[in-house]
Formats: sequence, C-alpha cells, structure tokens
Amino acid sequence: MSKVGKKPVEIPAGATPKVDGQTVSVKGPKGELSFVVPDDVSVKLENNAIMVDPRTQTKRARALWGTSRARINNIVVGVTKGFEKKLEINGVGYRAAVEGKNLNLSLGYSHPVLFPIPTGITVVTPKPTEIVVSGIDRQQVGQVAAEIRAWRGPEPFKGKGVKYEGEFIFRKEGKKK
Repeated sequence: MSKVGKKPVEIPAGATPKVDGQTVSVKGPKGELSFVVPDDVSVKLENNAIMVDPRTQTKRARALWGTSRARINNIVVGVTKGFEKKLEINGVGYRAAVEGKNLNLSLGYSHPVLFPIPTGITVVTPKPTEIVVSGIDRQQVGQVAAEIRAWRGPEPFKGKGVKYEGEFIFRKEGKKK
C-alpha cells in the first residue's frame, strides 16, 4: 500500500478542480494546470478532495499510484501558492542580471552567458549574487534552476560557481608541498 497514494489531495479555497476521465485540471489564482493520469490509476473528485486509487494490484499500477497523487498535489499547490528555487553565486566577478527576457550570467568565461527565460517562469535577481526562479509548474521551475546551475556548478576546492540555497558543497583540501 502506498502511504502517499492513500491520502486524498485536499483542494484549498480559491482553486477549482475538474476531473474529466483521466485528465485532472485545476484552476487557481496563479493560473491553470492539467495532468493526464495513467490508465493504471483511477481518479475521482469527492467532498472537495481528489482521490487516487490503483485499478489493479500490478507492480506498475502500485508504482504509478503514489506518483500520480504527488503530481496532482503539485499542480494544486502550484496554482495556489506557486514554487520557487533560490540559487546563490560564489566567486570573484561572478554575477547575474535580468535583461528583458534573458538572464545575463558572468561566470568566469571569456563571454557573458545569455540564458533565455522560458514562458511561465519568472526569474528575479534581488542581488547580483542571488537568483530566484519561480513559477506554477514544479518540474519546469526545477529544470530551469538546474540548467542555470549547470553553466558553472560549484567546485569542491574554493566553492566557486552556482549552487542551490542551502546546498552543502563537500570541500576538498588542495595540494600539499
């Protein structure tokens, strides 16, 4: 039995869910998202909550049961509160700035890195060494943050590069004479 799948997805005030066959769509104050539930899982709306159950007891159905419930919960949270990831930049001369629809990154290369900001994602730089990626789709927010981090990941000797806020960088000792 899935511990995650057993719990119903509660719908907060301000969000209106709609279940149409295998498609779950939720409209909220921040926007609208939908998710197509796999055929191995049944989904129904009752008492202002979305219930997810496996149709059979196969390994695939049980695996998709908790995953589907988590994905539905993510779209409910996304359209009501939204998601955000914070990135920190460490290093001399490393900085970021939003210029129109692009994020301009100076990460020690001989040229500035222009990262195009996808639609549905908001990127803000409160400080030159801080980047905040936010949006309603959790997967897209995480993907954009990972792509920004991939330009110059943190290195283990001095910790220079782009890292997630609160991420621990395992430090190595340098060469000895």
